[in-house]
Amino acid sequence: MSLKKIYFMAGLPRSGSTLLSSILNQNPKFYSGPNSSVLNMMISMDNFRNDDMFKAHPNTVSLETILRSIILNFYYYNVKPICIDKNRGWTGYMEYIIKYIDPNPKIICPVRDIKSVLTSFITLLRKNNYPENSFIDVHFENPTDDDRCRYLLGPGILGQSIVNLLNGIKQYPNNILLVDYDELVNHTD
Repeated sequence: MSLKKIYFMAGLPRSGSTLLSSILNQNPKFYSGPNSSVLNMMISMDNFRNDDMFKAHPNTVSLETILRSIILNFYYYNVKPICIDKNRGWTGYMEYIIKYIDPNPKIICPVRDIKSVLTSFITLLRKNNYPENSFIDVHFENPTDDDRCRYLLGPGILGQSIVNLLNGIKQYPNNILLVDYDELVNHTD
């Protein structure tokens, strides 16, 4: 398996992670793709600890070896020496990175003021003419923009991202680089 340097991107939605990935991808050594399922795979695999067959014959060493191998196998065919795995959940699951990937991880977190994030979501929905089965509107019969904002800030993607980001900053402040959306857009260099 080729050795790659893995970094992570989390942060808030609608805060420039796609723009930042595009900028980073201009460097031929970097790969920064769309949202990745690596974290979800690790969580699913780790949940095998609760499986009856595993409990009957636990093999923790093998399970943890598999957990360590997920990200390397995920990027195995990527020829770039530096890969940035993007998932907004990373800051809420730093223990997975530290235990199975890198004891001193670096996570890039694009951020933006909350009002602008909500405005961006609502603008995006309006641009798409409020599709009936948008990931937000499926939770309401006749949603208003206030309903949508409350959902986004509560159990929705923005609320979850804020909680994950704050937990990451609180527990691992030296491992997180905050990138302000306005700074990124106005001073790209």
